[in-house]
Amino acid sequence: MEHQPFAPPCPENGFHSRQVELLLSSYLRLLGQPLLPPHPVNNPAQQIFEAKRVVLSHDTAADPVFNYANRAALTLFETRWQDLIGMPSRFSAEPVAREERERLLAEVGAKGYIDHYSGVRIAKTGKRFLIRNAVVWNLYDENQTYRGQAACFAEWTPLD
Repeated sequence: MEHQPFAPPCPENGFHSRQVELLLSSYLRLLGQPLLPPHPVNNPAQQIFEAKRVVLSHDTAADPVFNYANRAALTLFETRWQDLIGMPSRFSAEPVAREERERLLAEVGAKGYIDHYSGVRIAKTGKRFLIRNAVVWNLYDENQTYRGQAACFAEWTPLD
């Protein structure tokens, strides 16, 4: 049932295991370590969805849209899966200065990831928060085709 992108992750759709496998394999390949340690009971897709660390991804569109968010991300951004998935990811952030954005994109392009990103994000309700020490990485499938970007972080501070 992976073909239902607007259905929230659950056992019936395998917790969107195809997208999570892309997240996990790209992270491991680029950073040389697992995104989360293995869990003896949960399957990896369920473990990522239920993790305390925020995990999100967006696609390769000219104006990229979110295509995955775990429960921690939905809670932090104060939204529902149905409202976040398909939304342009730029709406989750304050406008970034051109120089900073170009530097960030150049670094991710050169290394395939960065592991020290900080920036202000905005919840659906308008609340602002600062994320720190986020990892942003490129997503590549088994054929090394670029499939988007993902981010994860466990540190944030409310600003409002």
